[in-house]
Amino acid sequence: MISKIISIGFLISIFSVKAQNNTSYWQQHVDYKMNVDMNVKNFQYTGTQELVYTNNSPDTLDQVFYHLYFNAFQPGSEMDVRSRTIADPDPRVMDRISKLSPEEIGYLKVSSLKQNGKNVQYEVAGTILEVQLNKAIAPGEKVTFSMKFNGQVPNQIRRSGRNSKEGVALSMTQWYPKIAEYDFEGWHADPYIAREFHGVWGNFDVTINIDKNYILGGSGYLQNPEEIGHGYEKPGTKVKQKGKKLAWHFIAPNVHDFTWAADPEYIHDVVQVPDGPVLHFLYKKSDDKAFIENWTKLQPKSVDLMNYFSTTIGKYPYDQYSIIQGGDGGMEYAMCTLITGKRSFGSLVGVTAHEMAHAWFQHILATNEAKHEWMDEGFTSYISTLAMDKVMGQNKPNPMKGMYQGYFQLATSGIEQPQSTHADRFSRNGAYGASAYAKGAVFMAQLGYVIGQENLTKTIKKYYDQWKFKHPTPNDFKRIAEKISGMQLDWYLTDWTQTTNTIDYSIKDVSEKGNTTSITLERLGLMPMPIDLYVEYNDGSKESFYIPLRMMRKEKENPFPKTKRAVLSDWTWTHPTYTFNISKPKSDIKSLKIDITEQMADVDKKNNEYSPTEP
Repeated sequence: MISKIISIGFLISIFSVKAQNNTSYWQQHVDYKMNVDMNVKNFQYTGTQELVYTNNSPDTLDQVFYHLYFNAFQPGSEMDVRSRTIADPDPRVMDRISKLSPEEIGYLKVSSLKQNGKNVQYEVAGTILEVQLNKAIAPGEKVTFSMKFNGQVPNQIRRSGRNSKEGVALSMTQWYPKIAEYDFEGWHADPYIAREFHGVWGNFDVTINIDKNYILGGSGYLQNPEEIGHGYEKPGTKVKQKGKKLAWHFIAPNVHDFTWAADPEYIHDVVQVPDGPVLHFLYKKSDDKAFIENWTKLQPKSVDLMNYFSTTIGKYPYDQYSIIQGGDGGMEYAMCTLITGKRSFGSLVGVTAHEMAHAWFQHILATNEAKHEWMDEGFTSYISTLAMDKVMGQNKPNPMKGMYQGYFQLATSGIEQPQSTHADRFSRNGAYGASAYAKGAVFMAQLGYVIGQENLTKTIKKYYDQWKFKHPTPNDFKRIAEKISGMQLDWYLTDWTQTTNTIDYSIKDVSEKGNTTSITLERLGLMPMPIDLYVEYNDGSKESFYIPLRMMRKEKENPFPKTKRAVLSDWTWTHPTYTFNISKPKSDIKSLKIDITEQMADVDKKNNEYSPTEP
């Protein structure tokens, strides 16, 4: 991590663009300054926090809320009860929280809280701190909250914790009192049950005091590398370590969270991405040669991944990104990720690809992933799948095939809920996962079928350019796709994300009338789509017939310019069938097929093809 002078322009938020609900866009702003002292023997810590909160909203606020995430790791917590009552609990959690002893639980306790120097009343409700203000915060006003707090790091169970299964001492995620987001919908003070997040954009100044043998990595730029050492200092620099503890001082500009991990046995490697950020790799020392070899081989692949995402989405805006062994699987954080490291090489690259993609889809394009989890996980799954195909040289005919299969299983399972369901409200973990990841990825891939791949590529880049460092909603993404393509897409967003309607088209009838062939298609599913029908003739020639969906109000470009295409009249969504004629006899036709790209998520492809019966 490298000391940086932070430019004023980088920190300025842009509030002039049009956004949600057709109102002038605004977002709250925070400046955190925290100093914490960690006891690595009992995993308890004390801290102070000075938080400057800027109310950029048009509303007067008479209360605020903080998240106290570590309180979830206590017997009887909402996370504990949810895990023990859901039909398919996360195997990492199960009933483990209920069995934690007082020395193993997690907690965050606030001992003092002041607003502009005066004590305020507050109450703890599980993982939420409810604060009644002495004086309301007017629009445009800044207020300073001063807090003293202490915490205990829980046994590693979910994301955060101490002494993970792989032996990582500290995975410090969701570790500090974090003020909740307030936006155009109001406060988002959701209890923590190990799902998703929504945070306030701002700047973090964090000092962590810890045993001098521990090596840290995480969010932000290290400000005092010459005092720290451990591979952060410049080559040839003399390190000046004093005392039994080191004070690691980080500054993280324009982020919405701050994470760190620490272990006395971390190996620390540094790689410079050409015309890009510095990559930091922190992983445990091991006698397993394959493990060390995998982490070494991961490094050039990570450079390739960073370049792929910067080219495909938009340039990574920070000067650093860290890939750290820790946590309980893979989870994205500001300027870093925590991943489990004892994997095959392919799995290690795969989890890195997914979590690194989250640096864009969540930590730069910060959707409210508690309400729109499919935008975060789905968009990430889409782009990381394509990245893996490119970087690992897989060259699959259809890289997204696995995502489509995951969606089809969900759509036919009987447990699917609309994607607009709040992440915490899914009845099953399996339904949540398939909806957020697989169906979310298909939303993006299938949009390429609807508007054309070139338009999709432009949409992704424009989305990043317009909404980076903000909180975009589904409608914001849809509007950009509409402007790029010239098509109306409200029907697509509504049916795909707010219902469980499925797509199912069939070739219902093929009949001959003189020297022409009459073809009747049928819509069996409730969700309408534009249709590409491909015809191969017995002489080897091919032709496509494009049937626009009237609600789109425009046609896409021919996805195969070398193939002759006829654009037919619109198909209205109310009509279950559509008939048109081909000016050739049925005997000339070798085959018919709906959507040869298989980008349209038709749940029953058996009725999408037709071949004449041999005489």
